[in-house]
Amino acid sequence: MDWEHARYLLVEQQIRPWEVLDQQVLQRVLDVKREDFVPTDKRNLAFVDTELPLGHGACMLSPKMEARLLQDVELQSTDKVLVVGAGTGYLVALAAGLAAQVYGVEIEPELKRAAEENLVRAGIRNARVELGDGVQDLNAQAPFNAIIVTGSVAEVPQALKDQLAVGGRLIAVVGELPIMSATLFLRVDQDAWRTEKLFEYNLPRLKNAPAAPAFSF
Repeated sequence: MDWEHARYLLVEQQIRPWEVLDQQVLQRVLDVKREDFVPTDKRNLAFVDTELPLGHGACMLSPKMEARLLQDVELQSTDKVLVVGAGTGYLVALAAGLAAQVYGVEIEPELKRAAEENLVRAGIRNARVELGDGVQDLNAQAPFNAIIVTGSVAEVPQALKDQLAVGGRLIAVVGELPIMSATLFLRVDQDAWRTEKLFEYNLPRLKNAPAAPAFSF
């Protein structure tokens, strides 16, 4: 396969039409070899417009979704970033070229090891992946300027929002089937957040994500 031509078509035919126009984000997609972050038996599917299963109930987001999340969270070169659900490390690698430091958290030891190896092989030096439950454990590196959640949640746990610095942004797919929405949370003050629904998109649940609270009558 001509990977570089396929990567060009990925950007022009899948990612740009999905309203990803930030040139820095597009350049990261061109620079980082996604096929090197895909499990070996799925390498030929690296640029397919779908979520790819990684085992352990985890999946790799579609390329257009990864790029869109990255664009809409508006990373700055001075940001410290948390990626919840690091998977094989691809989104961590993309973010590392746009921010000062990126921390991934991954609950599955096998995926955590794969992510670390992939990041080293890709020459990414300002990122690391930690083993843990991103929706339950408080990260020692908090506060973060940006948090990207790679699986859906019924609602974003307060403990995760509390890890944002004031002025920080968190992006996650929130809701219940059949309709979920990519949602941006901005921490405007110590105890205040502003929320904006960006677009509708359904994703598998993040592992161990809390269920939606039941209504009582």
